[in-house]
Amino acid sequence: MQPKSFYIHTIGCQMNVSDSERIARSLAALGYVPALSADPSDLVVVNTCAVRAKAEQKAFSLLGQLAAVKARRPELVVVVAGCVAQQERERIRERAPHVDLVLGTRAVHRLGSLLMQLGSHSRPIVAVEMDESPDEPVEAPGAEDRNGVSRFVTIMRGCDNYCAYCVVPYVRGREISRSPEAILNEIRGLSTAGVREVTLLGQNVNSYGAKEGICSFAQLLEKVNTVTDLARIRFTTSHPKDLTLELIESFATLEKLCPHIHLPVQSGSNRVLACMNRRYTREHYLDNVAKLRNSCRQISITSDLIVGFPGETRTDFEATLDLMQQVEFDSVFAFMYSDRPNTPARLLSDKVPEQEKRERLHAVLALQDRITAAKHQSLVGSVQEVMAEGYSKRPAAAAADSGKQWTGRTRGNKIVHFIDAGLHADAALIPPGRMVPVRIERALAHSLWGRLERSDASSASSGPPLKRGASCCVESTSPD
Repeated sequence: MQPKSFYIHTIGCQMNVSDSERIARSLAALGYVPALSADPSDLVVVNTCAVRAKAEQKAFSLLGQLAAVKARRPELVVVVAGCVAQQERERIRERAPHVDLVLGTRAVHRLGSLLMQLGSHSRPIVAVEMDESPDEPVEAPGAEDRNGVSRFVTIMRGCDNYCAYCVVPYVRGREISRSPEAILNEIRGLSTAGVREVTLLGQNVNSYGAKEGICSFAQLLEKVNTVTDLARIRFTTSHPKDLTLELIESFATLEKLCPHIHLPVQSGSNRVLACMNRRYTREHYLDNVAKLRNSCRQISITSDLIVGFPGETRTDFEATLDLMQQVEFDSVFAFMYSDRPNTPARLLSDKVPEQEKRERLHAVLALQDRITAAKHQSLVGSVQEVMAEGYSKRPAAAAADSGKQWTGRTRGNKIVHFIDAGLHADAALIPPGRMVPVRIERALAHSLWGRLERSDASSASSGPPLKRGASCCVESTSPD
């Protein structure tokens, strides 16, 4: 009997990617196998994002396309998960009546039991209750789950900050932290299965454990740093108001913690920051940056920016450009403000015209492109430790005539495409997960290109081979 297949389309942030990984594990435990596309799979999951209007529109557009597939194959099971599922709930019945299951942000662990109920319930089943348990069941990784050498691990859910523009507290609930024991058990299982790098996830990891009275986030990092066979630790996202000196110093003391922090600033104007309810000032943010660079000189700092927040003047916007020039971010996610349901900012008057928002966004991106280009150029000639992830899907133009090339990331989270210096490209030579030295030869717009330093590669640490899957598609946005 042919096993049933599934396909997951993920729109949104790393938390959604993590939830999609959990969904894939749950479906694999039920005997499903990954499919290459939505059609002809037996089950399709659309894991949605509601942080920005455009992401929500993409979700409903995809659901509209699935309506035609469902009409042709009524047996297809369509699941809507994520923030739009939590936010829209019953309205999905009206806009997408072909959906079978609406899976809320804290109901992911119930997917298996809910699918079993489909035959005996009127459709769709709407499961959006906010489960307050911090330690939801997590499927153990198995042979079929080795979808990479880097994985996300959720350490907390929800958010208590209520930024004026943000829908996250309304769709992911109040902040709640998992126990250190549960987190470490999950990471140990992943490490045993061959994962070499974990990224710890939370809407604000800096406040991990504060409500529960358990260890601080810096103390959790110390515990994770002791996990055998784990080579790298990353985390996201950090709220600037809760960045502690203890955490800053972790970059200097924990050898597995990568020198990269995503620290969303959103605006360089104190007036706008106050209207956003961010609860820090421009000066506080710049002081954090100085402390980070004092603790770890080579640290990469990335950020989020919103342009066109209601009432943002030209002077406010120029303050953002000035902050960008002072900090010199390695990269930024920049977005035009859009009204979101339930958020206080939607009620603010003095909205910035769309054309003005677009012009400001273009100015931010142009400035950041120049800063990023200069940072990338400064690395040309250096040798970087890169964790090999596999062959590049799209070879860089710099290596178009050089045959196959690998891809990976530096400890500072920069993408590197590289080739073997003069040797035949054989996957067996560089197992995914191996740390290899790469000499950077060219700086590209969004990545680096270089050649493997073969003289040292044989002594680099190795990891297990990567079983590459094609069970999902990811469209990224940033929630913070």
